[in-house]
Amino acid sequence: GGLGFAGETGRLVHPHRRSAPDDPQPRIVAQVADALRDGGVVAIPTDSCYSLACRRGDKPAMDRIRQIRQLDERHHLTLMCRDLSQIAQFARVDNAQYRLLKATTPGSYVFILEGSRELPRRVLHPKRKTIGLRIPDHKVALALLEVLDEPLLTSTLMLPGDEAPLTEGWEIEDRIGDALDLVLDGGYCGTEPTTVID
Repeated sequence: GGLGFAGETGRLVHPHRRSAPDDPQPRIVAQVADALRDGGVVAIPTDSCYSLACRRGDKPAMDRIRQIRQLDERHHLTLMCRDLSQIAQFARVDNAQYRLLKATTPGSYVFILEGSRELPRRVLHPKRKTIGLRIPDHKVALALLEVLDEPLLTSTLMLPGDEAPLTEGWEIEDRIGDALDLVLDGGYCGTEPTTVID
């Protein structure tokens, strides 16, 4: 722990924050993966904006994400996957959907699909039994998914009452650092949320 300097930028990193601007540093990615395996909620950079993330079977962590964002169970959470084969494992995908997925992933699209039996019911929409799925086009997010070898349950980091998602690691740390286990700082992430395809 303790304070340390982050890479070339010389930016002071808070004990909560781990900096991996463009190049996913294996040591940092491993620390974030460990925090998730221990039931943590982390903020991670993606190709659209920062997301809150936890493991898919982790109910207390999932409840914390809903609490931070003040979401009810009808709001779709998104399963962030490493590749198409992971999507096919956790959702029912017909041929037309598969072709669409193949043409548009990786990228900042979320597909609302019927969840498979591999998913706990509590992560699915209560009436429709659906979930959002995406494959991020972001080196750091993909490196984390690779190390974990499982998808993550995620939600765009948009705080109640805000007009736009949080876009910088330091800003996330400032606003909600105490509610998170770690912030994986990937620098500026942009404010364009994902496009939802239902």
